[in-house]
Amino acid sequence: MRARPLLGLLALAVLAGCKPAVTPAPAASNAPAADPAAATTGRSVATVAEAFLTPMTPADNIDSPASWTSPEGQVWLIATAKATDKLVVYDGQTGAHLRDVGSTGTAPGQFVRPNGIAVVDDLVLIVERDNHRVQVLQLPSFTPLGTFAADDLRKPYGLWVNKQANAYDVYVTDSYDAGEDAQGKDVLPPLAELDKRVRRYAVQVQDGKVQASLVASIGDTSEAGALRVVESIWGDPANDRLLIAEEDETYASELKVYTLEGRFSGTTFGRDAFKAQAEGVMLRTCGKDGWWITTEQGKDRSVFHLFDRHTLKHVGAFQGNTVANTDGIWLSTAASPRFPHGALYAVHDDQGVVAFDWASVARQLSLPLECAK
Repeated sequence: MRARPLLGLLALAVLAGCKPAVTPAPAASNAPAADPAAATTGRSVATVAEAFLTPMTPADNIDSPASWTSPEGQVWLIATAKATDKLVVYDGQTGAHLRDVGSTGTAPGQFVRPNGIAVVDDLVLIVERDNHRVQVLQLPSFTPLGTFAADDLRKPYGLWVNKQANAYDVYVTDSYDAGEDAQGKDVLPPLAELDKRVRRYAVQVQDGKVQASLVASIGDTSEAGALRVVESIWGDPANDRLLIAEEDETYASELKVYTLEGRFSGTTFGRDAFKAQAEGVMLRTCGKDGWWITTEQGKDRSVFHLFDRHTLKHVGAFQGNTVANTDGIWLSTAASPRFPHGALYAVHDDQGVVAFDWASVARQLSLPLECAK
């Protein structure tokens, strides 16, 4: 979570007197489609007890988690620590602290304000906001394989990795600003300069080294489609959807839907559901169906909203007994002794990570556990 930015003068002029559209727009228009969540989201919020809380370490400023299951079945929960420039590794079934990885710096294996994190195959990718890059390490040794994007990124935060046959498409959010105002708050660039809010890279690992090339810069510059303050991002290749959380509460807390190629679809949703900042987002598939899991970053309690994978209609919401002020989330679908149906991991108040047993979430929200292929 970051402080709310002030709009630049041009953005203020564009926003003045405008109201968001509430009806589907013609195909050629950039006006937003009707919010599928509208009129379906009451504040009926189930409570699901956390399966565990990791040790709380406020000095670390924990931001985002990801998990990895070893070939032997051991589950590691890996979280970024923004303030201490390292990764914190926990046992993914008990929450016990296992080790720390990294230190402050620009050398391989070092970090400066690590933020977003993703695990795919035996790779862990970390977005470093203040090193302006993405670093790739190989598990289980955390061997540095290289970095990329330092020539392009200005203030990166989150990422999503789309696995291809022999490579990876990596989407990185970049919430650059136009300086600071007299109070030290970030100033949002005018809409016309928000065309590089997401960078897409083609990434390969060959002979123990990372190779990456910039494929596209993404960002609609219309009032409806612009990405004002961005961090969390996730995709659904089967339905050609890229969901990006809009965190600018002075405008709206909502999810914007882009295509994988980077075109704004005209659809936004969640504005009627979120009462606090929109944050982490992931997709839980269930055969051809499934649910988008999204985060409402409440200071006193985080609320996790689920939306239908296809229709984007709201299907339920839950909270824990403790977890609050959540930044990143990570969904593990791998079966383990503690979590036979997988687990949802969520950061708690910048201090640690909690786990939810997916079976408990599904029971509370009347979701099916067994899915058709």
